Amino acid sequence: MCKDSNENIYNCDKCNYKTSNKTWLITHKKEHTDEKQFKCNLCDYSSNYKSNLKKHNMHKHTGEKSFKCNICDYCSNTKNMKIHMLKHTDKKPFKCNICDYCSKHKSNLKAHIRCHTGEKPFQCNICGYCSNQRNQLLIHLRRHTGEKPFKCNICGYCSSSMSNLKTHMRCHTGEKPFKCNICDYCSVRMSSLKLHMTCHTGEKPFKCNICDYCSNRNSMLKLHMYKHTGEKRFKCNVCDYYSIYKSSLKSHMRCHTVEKPFKCNICNYCSIYMSNLKAHIVRRHNSEKSVESNI
Repeated sequence: MCKDSNENIYNCDKCNYKTSNKTWLITHKKEHTDEKQFKCNLCDYSSNYKSNLKKHNMHKHTGEKSFKCNICDYCSNTKNMKIHMLKHTDKKPFKCNICDYCSKHKSNLKAHIRCHTGEKPFQCNICGYCSNQRNQLLIHLRRHTGEKPFKCNICGYCSSSMSNLKTHMRCHTGEKPFKCNICDYCSVRMSSLKLHMTCHTGEKPFKCNICDYCSNRNSMLKLHMYKHTGEKRFKCNVCDYYSIYKSSLKSHMRCHTVEKPFKCNICNYCSIYMSNLKAHIVRRHNSEKSVESNI
């Protein structure tokens, strides 16, 4: 231990730590030794700090939760009550200095900032996936393990993420919390509402970098790009047919199964394709109204 001559500052002689409190320096220096004088009398846990031992006993052995919320039934054995109390207010103290994003949690803000920086520090050690959020990596890893720990208590549905299970549960409750402020549309998913809103705005943010094609769906842009690459992912397992579109392969497979699901409601005609049925009704029955009634 040494003290600066010009200031009332105590310096650690093993690292750059400095403090104006001599007791704090003594406590700090324990980190450089293997000495852990505060030991649990129920298990092998030991610590340099008495406060850590106290937390350990509360968390692991007694189950005591000394910090209680005065608004709801929440209680905790750690001093994170301030974070919990934010749930009862509209305060979002952690604000992005680039955009309007704000959050109740500092960790959420840190993850958000990576959207601006492009940083994706959490990487899968099995494939090339990387993410700006640790929890997204954990969910991704379950794709490799097949683990689906979140299970529906009504049906057999299970998922790798809690958020997916919450969305699924709305199928049972009928809840559709995401509502359009222009029309009566509502949905179980925020992503579906965002997509719906493009019907009102006419926005088509997903643009092809080769031609003028644009869409309000990223999935449609991906399908469109196969036209440029020539890739036809969906292949028939009976003949040499293959297609860009899964729906086209599904229609093609009816050639092998002889399934004809599109039936005329005037005569006995039926077809593999809806387009053929429409042509039949117009040609044979000369009726556009019958086409509409068949659809």
